Amino acid sequence: MDHHSTQHSVSVAGVIIDDQGRVLLTQRRDNGRWEAPGGILERDEDVTSGLLREVHEETGLQVEPIALTGVYKNMTHGIIALVFRCKVIGGRLTETDETRAFRWVTAEEVQELASEAFAIRVLDAMRHDQAPAIRSHDGVRLLRTM
Repeated sequence: MDHHSTQHSVSVAGVIIDDQGRVLLTQRRDNGRWEAPGGILERDEDVTSGLLREVHEETGLQVEPIALTGVYKNMTHGIIALVFRCKVIGGRLTETDETRAFRWVTAEEVQELASEAFAIRVLDAMRHDQAPAIRSHDGVRLLRTM
């Protein structure tokens, strides 16, 4: 068995919510997709440090994580994503090598802009009254589990 094919990577994403209840989506430079800012954790960094680094690298913002809102597994690529609801505590939006545009959007706009697998992460984070979601997807669509 190929050892590398059995390993997973862990990513983090920050769903940043403003005072009007809108969320920040970033448009990726590499594929044009709209997503919450985030990325793969470095092997030697803890979850919170990785979240703060990734959000800052992609947006220029400093955030405070408020709650873990979901755990998502991309079954195709073996990526486990930890998603957190966050609030801005500093910085300013800045385009980067990874991000070409930003939009503050409503829940309805999230569903129009993002693929199902990424929209659900944001929608789950917008719900304040439930336990963290646990979901699987193929990179685009949610996979229904029993």
